[in-house]
Amino acid sequence: MKVGVVSFPGSNCDEDALLAIVERLHESAVLLWHKDHDLQGADVVILPGGFSYGDYLRSGAIARFSPIMQEVVAHARRGGPVVGICNGFQIACEAGLLPGALLRNVSLQFRSMPVTLRVETTQTVFTHAARTGARLTMPIAHGDGRYTADAETLARLEGEGQVVFRYIDAHGEPTEAANPNGSMRNIAGVCNPGGTVVGMMPHPERALEPLLGSTDGLVLFESLLTSVKA
Repeated sequence: MKVGVVSFPGSNCDEDALLAIVERLHESAVLLWHKDHDLQGADVVILPGGFSYGDYLRSGAIARFSPIMQEVVAHARRGGPVVGICNGFQIACEAGLLPGALLRNVSLQFRSMPVTLRVETTQTVFTHAARTGARLTMPIAHGDGRYTADAETLARLEGEGQVVFRYIDAHGEPTEAANPNGSMRNIAGVCNPGGTVVGMMPHPERALEPLLGSTDGLVLFESLLTSVKA
């Protein structure tokens, strides 16, 4: 498996994602600069976290027009796996790869803290090796993480199994107190109908070592490996 990690001006999790692939999965990975027109043979594309182009206009709004995104969109439309993490999730929504939008946190504050997620479906390239209902702990770090969509879209996402992750409390319930940003229905991540494009606000690449407080992110990267090799 070869993974391409896109690096935009302002990305700050691109190296973390690269190391997750190289050091934890022992697979090959390459950084893809935002001005590139070539995915360099990548089987999987990761859109990492950060503040692409300074998050001017809206988070992800400018990155959506970068040259490399033309190739990423074409890759996704061919059925190629794409994972958007935090700012990458915002970019994927802006590019039309995923439904909905990520708006300013309801608190109007930047939130940096560990959260607990529930895996809602394993029918995606990023949850294939996980268990439905599994609880994962990993950090968030965002100011624009409030997932929002119209009622029709939300109903479709729920009905067709496109809600991938949900924020939950210590009892496993998607309560208001467990929701760090005001996301509708406590949604922390969604996918496209085929499960090949996944977006999530929490950072699995920051939850790979006991020293960082959690290794729960590893199962998601292992899912990529098993999904692609299958």
